[in-house]
Amino acid sequence: MGRILVVDDESRIVDVIARSLSSLGIATEGVSDPEDALELVMREQYDLVLLDLMMPRLDGASLMRRALAARPETQFLMVSARSDVAAKVRCLEIGAVDYITKPFALAELVARVRARLRERAVERGTLRRAGRLTLDVELRQADVGDGPVALSTREFLLLQRLVDRAGADVTREELLAEAWGCSFDPGTNVVDVCVRRLRAKLGADVIETVRNVGYRLQAP
Repeated sequence: MGRILVVDDESRIVDVIARSLSSLGIATEGVSDPEDALELVMREQYDLVLLDLMMPRLDGASLMRRALAARPETQFLMVSARSDVAAKVRCLEIGAVDYITKPFALAELVARVRARLRERAVERGTLRRAGRLTLDVELRQADVGDGPVALSTREFLLLQRLVDRAGADVTREELLAEAWGCSFDPGTNVVDVCVRRLRAKLGADVIETVRNVGYRLQAP
């Protein structure tokens, strides 16, 4: 689900954010010393850095500028008590991808983090879409707008086939071959059972039944 670094001189804030993101399956590290944070960003690869703007010795804007000079691919989401437009514009011009002010609702912060991670996944080519469904082929998760849902191996393989052929009818035989490796119909209803599980997880209307043929996903 991505790798996050949380940087804030208030260790309590670092702990709260890190615990919240980790509970969602996002690999999260936290640090309170900005100089240690700069060293980490220079050495490690993070999908997103949540960075406090006002810190002693090395402020967030300076840290971000130095980090981006060496690693321009790093993405920063600034977190600051400053709500003035000038501070926001300065950070965005330096290279921040987002800015949120303190005090913030944790749910909003999590939503912004997820949005940035989705963008990174699109850049890496690990996200596929069909209609309102998004499939993360790296994490084997599906999302129809209510948050990511973990899939079993069979569920993922079956859904991946439907996504790859979105808008087209996919026969049960094709799905058997994709998810179970069967080149023949073994006379079971395993495909239908798997589809029922997916509907229970994602919604009854996500996968359409094509009578006497198989199933279909709405095209993008």
